Amino acid sequence: PKGCILCDKPKENSDVQNYILHRGEKNFVIMNSYPYNPGHLMIAPYRHVANLEELTKEELHEHFEIVARSLKVLRQVFDPGGFNIGINMGKVAGAGIDDHFHTHIVPRWQGDTNFMPVISDVRVVPEALAETYDKLKGKF
Repeated sequence: PKGCILCDKPKENSDVQNYILHRGEKNFVIMNSYPYNPGHLMIAPYRHVANLEELTKEELHEHFEIVARSLKVLRQVFDPGGFNIGINMGKVAGAGIDDHFHTHIVPRWQGDTNFMPVISDVRVVPEALAETYDKLKGKF
């Protein structure tokens, strides 16, 4: 649907500007424009579905293969102490994009409270998105 960024961005063929790191056959990896930490990624299917159970077996399989691959890349590039991997389905569950299923991967470090909410939805992150993109792009 019109206005869904997870539908629109892959169609624009502007992967660098849109921070799309990897394109699979049925899913893609995009950097979060409002990251909680450097390397905050989202994995989403190209097809517009709201819920996990709506994915086909093929979409589901590839989705989580890409999640696993993303973890390997993030470990290699950033060497975090851990990860938060999250799926928020529905507004009441905290989904910012509630009508297009996606999985978040947030690298974590000991004491990483360096991301400080300053004003609503604005965070201070120690690395620019373009710099993070350049570090990750060739690794997939």
